Amino acid sequence: MQRNSGRDADALREVKIVAGIAPTADGSVLVSFGATQVICAATFEDGVPRWMKEQNVTGGWLTAEYAMLPYCTSPRKQRDSTRGKIDGRSTEIQRLIGRSLRAVVDLKKLGQRTLWVDCDVLQADGGTRTAAITGACVAVELACQKIKKRLPGWPLKQRVAAVSAGIVRGEPMLDLDYSEDSIAEVDSNLVMTESGEFVEVQASGEGAVFGSEALEKIMTMARAGIEKLFAIQREAVGVS
Repeated sequence: MQRNSGRDADALREVKIVAGIAPTADGSVLVSFGATQVICAATFEDGVPRWMKEQNVTGGWLTAEYAMLPYCTSPRKQRDSTRGKIDGRSTEIQRLIGRSLRAVVDLKKLGQRTLWVDCDVLQADGGTRTAAITGACVAVELACQKIKKRLPGWPLKQRVAAVSAGIVRGEPMLDLDYSEDSIAEVDSNLVMTESGEFVEVQASGEGAVFGSEALEKIMTMARAGIEKLFAIQREAVGVS
């Protein structure tokens, strides 16, 4: 089945990762999944959270923040700072980004440092969380490369990437844009490591139920898409 965009059902959108978009960060990229664009920046800061000191936890920490800029959607989205609180969706996504990255980073090899990962959505057309995870992993790798000589060891154990998949009008589809995601009967996000292990699987029926066969179809499609994302990540950091 061909989609409105002309893509095949199992095709990713055009994915681009451009490094060095935020020069003052230790590592940064602009990641695009089709019309969705996210700036991901990774910055080291000396020191660790108080709870680590209180609990005598060794090593460093990695934490993520996620925000949708006001002009990334139409109509304009109000800033969280104006509203006085972070909305529940943003909180959920930034926690997901943090969990995904901590799954592949050896925190002990960060030393007594906190690695801040900021993901800011410039344009939203579906899949902002999966684009953010995929781009943030590259930003983290670039940041670690920059201060490699000051680290106790190389902290990135392997790469992590993510993609969405779902069932739209009864058909499995990969990497949903907003027009597809908004009408999907089943919506899922898959986060995987380069070695093929799962970090997180999110799947839900949107006004519908689904069986194990449907779930396996979209997961198989997502796994194949993530393999392509790893190749794009490797290219972005100059590894063949």
